[in-house]
Amino acid sequence: MRKPVEKLRTCDRIALSTNGVLIKTPAKRIIELNRPAMRQELITWEDFEQVELRVGTIVEVFDFPEARKPAYRLTIDFGETIGLKKSSAQITTRYEKEQLLGKQVIGVVNFPVKQIGPVRSECLVTGFYHPDGSVILAVPDQAVPNGSKLG
Repeated sequence: MRKPVEKLRTCDRIALSTNGVLIKTPAKRIIELNRPAMRQELITWEDFEQVELRVGTIVEVFDFPEARKPAYRLTIDFGETIGLKKSSAQITTRYEKEQLLGKQVIGVVNFPVKQIGPVRSECLVTGFYHPDGSVILAVPDQAVPNGSKLG
C-alpha cells in the first residue's frame, strides 16, 4: 500500500511544507514527502468556541521525576478571572526550567482535572510535535494579558 504523499513547490532555496518542515532545495523543483494521512473530522464553529484556549504565564517550574516520560510540573497564571492552574508537560528535551519561568503559553483551561501520577493536571499546555518527537510550545508572538482567549 502506497503511503500518502505531500507535494510542494519552491520559489527560492527554502520551502516550508504544509506540515511545517523547512526544506532546502533548488528553485522550481517539486518535492514529495511521505507523511501519514491526516484525519479530517470536521467540527462546527460552536464546537470550537467551547474550547477555552487561553494565554497564561508560567510562574513555577519543578522537575517531575514520578512521570513515566521526562516532564516538568508547571503552575500557570491565567489572570484574575481564571487564576493559577497546575499542569505537567513533556517538554524537557527542548526547554530548561529557567527558560520557562515567565514564558507565556497557550493552554486549554476547561478540560476536567486529570490525575497524572501525584499531579492533578488542571489545564492542557499546547504545543506542536517536532519530527524528532519533542514538543515545541504554542506561544503568542507578542505579550498579551493573561487570560486572553484565542479565537
